[in-house]
Amino acid sequence: MAMSNSVPEISDAEFSVLDVLWQQNPASANDIIAKLNETKPWHEKTVKTLLNRLVKKQAINYQKQQRSYLYSPLIERESYLVKQSKTLVDKLFRGHLSPLVTGFAQQSRLKKDDIDALKSIIADWEKEKKDD
Repeated sequence: MAMSNSVPEISDAEFSVLDVLWQQNPASANDIIAKLNETKPWHEKTVKTLLNRLVKKQAINYQKQQRSYLYSPLIERESYLVKQSKTLVDKLFRGHLSPLVTGFAQQSRLKKDDIDALKSIIADWEKEKKDD
């Protein structure tokens, strides 16, 4: 099944359901409820409402299997994360990424692996721009 490139607006509760599906799919509503209940109690009706919303938003799809439905994501986790990251930077930092990174660096929240990854990304970007 092809994943969609367009990423709809997803609420925090809907994200919790979608996150379960990114981890294991296809999954039945009962599988999703069981996984969500590992961290906090979720009512069956609430989860089924969220599943219906995600289907309407074309974020997930389902297949009927006997008397139940099996759900699968239609959007990729990476696509969602990219969109949410851009939204966060645009909203809180007026489109500038450096204040976000600076804030993490000043609070010693950047790990060596994070710094190495950022350096690699910048080096790749600089090399790509030089070749243009």
